[in-house]
Amino acid sequence: MALALTGTRISVIALPWFVLVTTGSATRTGLVAFCEMAPYVLVKALIGPLLDRSSPRTVSWSADAVSATAALTIPALHTADLLSFPVLLALVAVIGTARSPGDLAKEVMIPEAAERGRIPLERATGLAGVTERLAFTVGPAAGGSLVALLGPLAGLAVNAACFAAGSVVIALVVPRGIGRGAEHPGHDEDAPGYWRRLGEGMRFLRRDPLLLTVTAMIAITNLLDAAFSSVLLPVWAKESGNGPAAVGLIGTVWGLSAVAGSLVAAAVAHRLKRRIVFFAGFLLAGAPRFLILAFDIPVWAMLTVFFPSGFGAGFLNPILGAVLYERIPRRLLGRVRGLGTSLAWMGIPLGGLVAGAAVSSFGLLPALVTAGVTYFLTTNLAGLRPEWRQMDRKHTQGRNLPEEQVPARKDTADT
Repeated sequence: MALALTGTRISVIALPWFVLVTTGSATRTGLVAFCEMAPYVLVKALIGPLLDRSSPRTVSWSADAVSATAALTIPALHTADLLSFPVLLALVAVIGTARSPGDLAKEVMIPEAAERGRIPLERATGLAGVTERLAFTVGPAAGGSLVALLGPLAGLAVNAACFAAGSVVIALVVPRGIGRGAEHPGHDEDAPGYWRRLGEGMRFLRRDPLLLTVTAMIAITNLLDAAFSSVLLPVWAKESGNGPAAVGLIGTVWGLSAVAGSLVAAAVAHRLKRRIVFFAGFLLAGAPRFLILAFDIPVWAMLTVFFPSGFGAGFLNPILGAVLYERIPRRLLGRVRGLGTSLAWMGIPLGGLVAGAAVSSFGLLPALVTAGVTYFLTTNLAGLRPEWRQMDRKHTQGRNLPEEQVPARKDTADT
């Protein structure tokens, strides 16, 4: 996870900067982000039934190998003066398509890893969150430094190397068979088909009010986060004259703080009131990042906002991950996680497009303020809904129970 996510975060800096310096267009920068994330979201929605009946380990290393090949092709073609903009969009789409099953396969393996390690699920998701945040720290730092010193093509090459190394680690180190046991194909001719299994995951998600509310809220915040990272922050760095090094510094400080938050969450999250900590984390992690860029202040002063913002963000995924793994039966994990994640991420492909169009039409400052206010209203208004009370009650819908012992479910907010 660390290797794949580090490569992705390097690309988040290198790829937009590559498009900006070669085309000078914020709109094209947003289009590149769209072409990577649109297939990512679509494939993740559809791959779950297949992943539940296959080996997540094999899917993970194979997908990372494809991502590495496509990522390396971009600098190779550009160096040979063969990289047109349509070809760039196609290669980025291949990366997004391959990343999707690779990321989902790693997520599906987490609950079994927690069981094998005999640790609480909150701690397992917290450690996964630490891994994610470390990657999100090292990635921007490496990406900003590589782009500043060697140019964006070096960052894209390192991105490919990270995917390749991650593929090798999964293939050679992770035990064979991990992640299986959720649903075995067997030889039953009456086994449900692909569409029936996909529909089963859809029904489970539709009937769970907390999962639906979480998905809707995260979809909006993900759109705004994508707008921030893929367009607003790079355009701010370019217009302010701070350059990619400032993007790397901001990402590093935010990421280090998020690592600290994730470490604390891994240690104590299972003892805390999840709902209070979750929304406090969003209050710190959301709107302040957008609004501070609207002020003409030095970068070091901005870091006083990004540091607590990252610390709050460090608590979000460990808590959210534990809740989701508790509520979803193991045999449905790939389907429900894939569908839920794809719906929550459906705004990400639009984030770059919306931000690029907003900056081109109205300027950077109005785009930053609008995004910050929208983030604040989304997280605070969603938190008023009653189903969030379920977050503080632990559910065991299938994670540690055989399927016949899974408690019956009701289509109400009092499940």
